[in-house]
Amino acid sequence: MKKDLLSLYDLTKEDFKEIIERAKSLKKVLVEGNPEVPLAGKILGLLFDKSSTRTRLSFEAGIFQLGGTSTFMTRRDIQLGRGETIADTARVISRYLDGIVIRTFEQELVEEFARWAEIPVINGLTDILHPCQILSDLLTIEEQKGGYEGLVIAYVGDGNNLANSWINAAARIPFRLHLACPEGYDPDAEILERGKGEAEEEIDLFRSAAEAVEGADVIYTDVWASMGQEEEQENRAAIFKDYQVNSRLVQKAKDDCIVMHCLPAHRGEEITHEVMESRQSVVFDQAENRLHAQKAILEILMGGRK
Repeated sequence: MKKDLLSLYDLTKEDFKEIIERAKSLKKVLVEGNPEVPLAGKILGLLFDKSSTRTRLSFEAGIFQLGGTSTFMTRRDIQLGRGETIADTARVISRYLDGIVIRTFEQELVEEFARWAEIPVINGLTDILHPCQILSDLLTIEEQKGGYEGLVIAYVGDGNNLANSWINAAARIPFRLHLACPEGYDPDAEILERGKGEAEEEIDLFRSAAEAVEGADVIYTDVWASMGQEEEQENRAAIFKDYQVNSRLVQKAKDDCIVMHCLPAHRGEEITHEVMESRQSVVFDQAENRLHAQKAILEILMGGRK
């Protein structure tokens, strides 16, 4: 039976461990020059309504390194852009491809596509969730900290799809999650309520970034205005000015705290250049690990691994 990755609630605690361990193994053999090709002959579709650097390149490189190939599409390239239903599109594409990554605006589109598709559907990003990013982030945290269980992860900034997916992760695996968001820019209320109800550890929402990062092992941030919110940039800059990840804020966390950003970064806004280039920054290791974590996801979902 096919399995999708639409949100981190599609995974069990054991699934998290399996993906991360397999990602570490695939990273190791690639570095050693002995890559494995378990998806030879497989074709991955990439259906993107939103532009991308890391998501597109990491999935394209990943399927190629696993022995398969990819085809890139936008809504304008296929009949979905001319009125064909999602159901019909999903059923047709299922006859040609072995898996598909969808990066779009509406979570409902991804879920509807998955209902009709006979191939694995992977959420490459929606306005509400970004599960693949969090899996690669957990891989980075494990490499840097030796594990993620029991840590304090502080997310500072807009309560966007990254914040929502961190809540999903905290509901599945035991780490403490601190969220620092300005009033009116909280994570999705239903996601937050469910996360608090299911998490083994605490999920706390703060108005003060300084309070949220107190004792943190990880400080995580993202842009203040996400794709499609560019017209709000100036207004958000004023609202979020006290949520910048700078050296003063980092000093309030643990001495060995690491700083993460999913990129692209607006240096001088949500994070300073000084912190981005500091010894505590792991943002480019984090970006690289998109490749390795997503290779593990592809291999598991597309049949290269039981």
